[in-house]
Amino acid sequence: MNKLYVLLVGMMLMTACGGSKRVVKENQKQTPVDEVVTTLELDSLISAWTGELPDPEERETGQGRGVTFDVDTVSVEVYRAAAKRESDLLHTKLEVSFDWAKERVTGKATLTVRPYFRPMSTLTLDAKNFDIKAVVLEGANKILKYKYDGQQLVITLDKTYTNKEEYRLTIDYIAKPSEGLVGGSAAITQDKGLYFINPTGKEPNKPQQIWTQGETESNSRWFPTIDKPNERCTQEMYITVEDKFKTLSNGMLVSSTPNPDGTRTDYWRMNKPHAPYLFMLTVGEFAIVTEKWNTIDLQYYVEPAYEKDAKAIFPYTGDMLTFFSTKLGVPYPWQKYAQVVVRDYVSGAMENTTAVIFGDYMQAHTNELEGVQINELVVAHEMFHHWFGDLVTCESWSNLTLNEGFANYSEYLWLENKYGKEEADQHRKEELDGYMESTKNGVHPLIYYQYADREAMFDAHSYNKGGLILHMLRNYVGDDAFYKALNLYLTRYAYTDVESHELRMAFEEVTGEDLNWFWNQWFYSEGHPELSVIQYYDAAEHKVRMTVTQTQTPSVKLPPVFMLPTYVDIHIGGTVRHEPITVTERSQNFSFEVAREPDMVLFDPGHVLLANVKTEKSEKMFAYQFTHAPSYFERLEAFDGVTSSNTEDALTIKNKALTDASLSIRTMALNAMEISEGDNQKRIQELATSDPNVNIRQMAVNMLAQIENKSSIATLSKIAATDKSPKVASDAFNALMLLDTKEAAKIAPKFENSSDPEIIPALSTLYGATDDTSHLQFFERNINNVKGYGQLPYLVSYGFLVARAEPAKRDATVQLFKMMLEDPKSPIEARTGSFAAIRAVVVVLSEKDAANPTSQKLTEYLQQAFGKETDEQAKSVFRQLLESNLKGE
Repeated sequence: MNKLYVLLVGMMLMTACGGSKRVVKENQKQTPVDEVVTTLELDSLISAWTGELPDPEERETGQGRGVTFDVDTVSVEVYRAAAKRESDLLHTKLEVSFDWAKERVTGKATLTVRPYFRPMSTLTLDAKNFDIKAVVLEGANKILKYKYDGQQLVITLDKTYTNKEEYRLTIDYIAKPSEGLVGGSAAITQDKGLYFINPTGKEPNKPQQIWTQGETESNSRWFPTIDKPNERCTQEMYITVEDKFKTLSNGMLVSSTPNPDGTRTDYWRMNKPHAPYLFMLTVGEFAIVTEKWNTIDLQYYVEPAYEKDAKAIFPYTGDMLTFFSTKLGVPYPWQKYAQVVVRDYVSGAMENTTAVIFGDYMQAHTNELEGVQINELVVAHEMFHHWFGDLVTCESWSNLTLNEGFANYSEYLWLENKYGKEEADQHRKEELDGYMESTKNGVHPLIYYQYADREAMFDAHSYNKGGLILHMLRNYVGDDAFYKALNLYLTRYAYTDVESHELRMAFEEVTGEDLNWFWNQWFYSEGHPELSVIQYYDAAEHKVRMTVTQTQTPSVKLPPVFMLPTYVDIHIGGTVRHEPITVTERSQNFSFEVAREPDMVLFDPGHVLLANVKTEKSEKMFAYQFTHAPSYFERLEAFDGVTSSNTEDALTIKNKALTDASLSIRTMALNAMEISEGDNQKRIQELATSDPNVNIRQMAVNMLAQIENKSSIATLSKIAATDKSPKVASDAFNALMLLDTKEAAKIAPKFENSSDPEIIPALSTLYGATDDTSHLQFFERNINNVKGYGQLPYLVSYGFLVARAEPAKRDATVQLFKMMLEDPKSPIEARTGSFAAIRAVVVVLSEKDAANPTSQKLTEYLQQAFGKETDEQAKSVFRQLLESNLKGE
């Protein structure tokens, strides 16, 4: 039986578990780091970057500055400018109700508008896939004419208005966000704007919800607006829902009025202007937990089962508001701060003003959140947007990093404040690695006016690189100037839209320094420097000599030379010299007089520069550096320098790394351990049972799964039964399943009510391999709790066990499998799993009687299902299952 199960699941996993692939259209390709214009020489590129002008005779042909082209083929480069302002949207009043069955919004939008500068006789609004019922000019009560192409609504006004005149009009409409073309991106997977979750209420164990996702320009799929980031207005929203639902929107809840038909209308008002993409609403049966921060209401919306866990799901909310308000010198500028978790969210989280939406990955019980830092980081990220993005908003998606770079860096600032620089630097290293990995697929300027698709701006440039550059800027100007400049930027441009030069001018005004070089290099050029650092002690001259070489392959937009202000730290006898240097050449020599050979020399201490740096050092020097260097980055560099070595110095570093203060270094040290050695096995067992950090215990448990001996099995059994962390205990149980199913069976009942998504499939494997049909209760109880690829082993095991039940029970369950298989909305994992479950029933019945009529009928059914299946991936699995001659062994 176990062998059959393994073979069945193995086939399905090989066929159905292909990795996702990001498709990039030809015109969306970015410039690879190593791509250069082949006709350009390095010298000419350097001339171009240093500003040498072409000779007069070269100008006619376009030659010079390192570029050669035919003037007859030149065209204007794509430039994604900020949207042109023709009309200024001052206020939006929305009255909405919902048709759940049709997934439609019945809406009435009342807009207050005036021309932005020039007189206007028309108003153009974004309104995607609406049925427009009427457009009426308020006051005059005059019906207005309009043209509508399904994307934009062009309204002919009753006269020509100047920018001294306001007018108000009302649009009655039906929005159909689930209909028509739907796009998306890697960061925001769909652009419906408004989403109905379980609209018919027929999906078990899933709440009915409505929620919105406006970024980038998707809110115009459910209300008419000027859907651009450089627009902003105040708002009112009247939301009519069944009385059982709670609602959330921007601003404050003014009133909640029962209606005669059993519905209720909630009136939300936002009296401070913000961009239309930040408008939001959420509808659902939520538990609401509230508290106060100063005079501000904090609200946490979660599913009722997580009401007691709400403050752990959104950790340190009040503390973060205090920290960010104090650091920036700008108190939190909005009326309330609400956070809500929703199902099936199409992004990670969204900073809608005063009401942040999070995906349900955030939702867990308090004990399950031990050692989980993602909640904390995402809360910080979205909160910081309320200054950078909501209060001061990027004028165009080309300038997106003015929103996302700051929000990204807020994670570092919070960790530094809460846990210290060590932990913050560990996070910065992850951000750096993420950016560097992304450059394998191409680079582009941080402020990117040439993007092919605005959704593609949500990448490791706008986020990771943006935050890393802010860290460099902070270190260059110093903390006092950094925060004073941010305060000036936020107060001067509050409730407006900005481009990156306005940030630069704020920094220049505070520091008194021209910072164009920094902006041109880091914001408007692309890529980053690749540095080779060679250093040695010149005993004859009593000098430390260092050569820094920039080895990046330049292109038209990637500089051959970056200007890099940094430091060299020279450690001698417990004292440190902090020597400032500025790298300005492709290859540059530096020397420093010293009394004797230094104990340690560090280039760019703390690794502030956004650069790949390769430094040549001996293992002896790395061993000293690991023990004595003051920062996480230097210890990490030393550890990396000896990872593949087994010298005495290398082993010394690796042993010390197991007790390092840094979790990431301890993790790497544990990964580097040779588990075949007896002493190491004992150390792994100690870490698995007693390390205070849940992540280290979990990692050590997974290593024990590779050590098949009695001692490991006993340790895993103890951990599974006693560890307070559900994650560690469940991993120990899964490991035990691999090593000793009898031992796992002894403690299996402990996990039957677990919500861990990996435990249910593991238990199903255990129970499906038995003849004990009392375990069918477990399968029946969890049929709707298993998602994704966990459905495969679960359903196969269910099939094996139910085949041994009495006929009535077996046949009823087979009907359930058929319903899942035939439901066109079933995910591919559910359909393939259901097919395999029925196949398992066939195999078990055929073992007893090859001519079993039920077995034959089910085989015919499976062949028919195969013929009807249109998904090639599922069909491939079905074919393998039908053609197999597997026997239950």
